[in-house]
Amino acid sequence: MEYRVDDRGLDAAAFLSFVNQIWPGDYDLQKTERALAKTINIAAYDGQLLAGCLRILTDGYYFGTITELLVLPQYRRQGVGSHLLRLAREHTPTMLYFGAQPGSEGFYEKNGCRPSLPSYAIRKKGAQ
Repeated sequence: MEYRVDDRGLDAAAFLSFVNQIWPGDYDLQKTERALAKTINIAAYDGQLLAGCLRILTDGYYFGTITELLVLPQYRRQGVGSHLLRLAREHTPTMLYFGAQPGSEGFYEKNGCRPSLPSYAIRKKGAQ
């Protein structure tokens, strides 16, 4: 597995192909390109295949969040997600806050993450 920190070469089309294997959806390519340009992208590649990705959105001083940590199903339980979290910890300029999918709390706690603030969401007007 090859890991790349701040992967500015992360291709939006490849990212969308990857994401659709985990969170199927109708994603926009141009919006995805803009989103990837605004985050620190830590990627795991098996050859040319994107196998895992963690994205950090940060202001560089006060706040940072993990927008997502995704690993293809066939690469789970092989240490890919743990390695991505370790790299995030080593390369983030700030403390990181993030939400966890129900049932994944044990994974995060095993990797040294601790429960923090409760999470809330504000939906954009007109969003479902």
